[in-house]
Amino acid sequence: MATDEIRRSIGTLETASAAATAAARHAAAASGAAEGGPDLFGKDFLLTWDKRRESLEVIIRAAAVLKALREADLTTRLFDSGLAVSQFRDNSTRTRFSFASAANLLGLAVQDLDEGSSQVAHGETVRETATMISFMAEAIGIRDDLYIGKGHAYMCEVAGAVERAHRDGVLARRPAVINLQCDIDHPTQTMADLAHLVERVGGFDELRGRRVAMTWAYSPSYGKPLSVPQGVIGLFTRFGMDVRLAYPEGYSLMGDVVDKAGAFAKESGGSFRICPTMEEAFDGADVVYPKSWAPFAVMEERTRIVGTGDRAALAELEKRCLANNARFKSWECTNALMSRTRDALYLHCLPADITGVSCAQGEVAADVFERFRVPLYRQAGWKPYVIAAMILAAKFPDPAARLARLAGDRQPRL
Repeated sequence: MATDEIRRSIGTLETASAAATAAARHAAAASGAAEGGPDLFGKDFLLTWDKRRESLEVIIRAAAVLKALREADLTTRLFDSGLAVSQFRDNSTRTRFSFASAANLLGLAVQDLDEGSSQVAHGETVRETATMISFMAEAIGIRDDLYIGKGHAYMCEVAGAVERAHRDGVLARRPAVINLQCDIDHPTQTMADLAHLVERVGGFDELRGRRVAMTWAYSPSYGKPLSVPQGVIGLFTRFGMDVRLAYPEGYSLMGDVVDKAGAFAKESGGSFRICPTMEEAFDGADVVYPKSWAPFAVMEERTRIVGTGDRAALAELEKRCLANNARFKSWECTNALMSRTRDALYLHCLPADITGVSCAQGEVAADVFERFRVPLYRQAGWKPYVIAAMILAAKFPDPAARLARLAGDRQPRL
């Protein structure tokens, strides 16, 4: 059975790769370019909307092959040596261990860049740091999600530095920069969410028309990033889904990301709309994703205050925002809300604020969370494979051929 699953997964990956190649050629012809350039091989993975839809499917299919190989206890080592460098500027459990697992899966050693114990603490420039950590690196994973206007910009600066060092002949190979969450998008999370959903419904074609409720939910903390809800609406609308976004007054997302979601829905034949209540978003939903986030305006103000170093103003902002959050404690995923859905699947990036468990009142009722706990863990379990697939596609021009060779060799992992 394991062999049949691997063969099936490789077959679907080969089909997806062919479609991605055709899409690249079509895009090139439409733009008048000589040939379609790849948007995976030799490229960073920073925002899902920078990639063609067909390329996103390649990543999910490659992740499924890697998962099937691992579960069959076959080796997936594509590198004999090399580093995967991680840099976490915010706390992390799932993503930190997923990146390490992904690197190990491919045969790379992991080295964490601790800014406090490196020359960054003494004023070393981003250009110099990025180059110095990259001499034998194949990938650099970065989480920088705390401040609006900072995280994505920093990742682009690192990417530019290693690109320049490679062009100058300083780096023999250019490491791929992987966004492990920034202020705009969380691609490794939302791609893992999508992989989980594809597995649950039985394929990409089955996503079309499925209704997704991406809603705000109450949390007793105020500074949660916007990147997960933005990533969800910016990705799920690419696949013909009916995406509904709901939040209380004042909790809007970045306007350009919302605009992209609307354009993607129109392009894919899906739909996208903003609802004023959780109830309206949940009505008839096939998938629900209740998750707290801070208002965009608050995140902008927080970034500005942090830049001034005014701790008193930051404490006052937190006090004001927590009081505002408390006005919307009714925005909680409960059994009553779930009964309005079409037996919906509950998703969360974790950790969830669970009422009566991790906090007095939070995003989700304890009985709802417990009912979906195992599927949630399986959802999270896709992230190492998705990250590994991103690295694989960035470093090898034909991921399907590489994985087919591994499957054919059938070298045991143990």
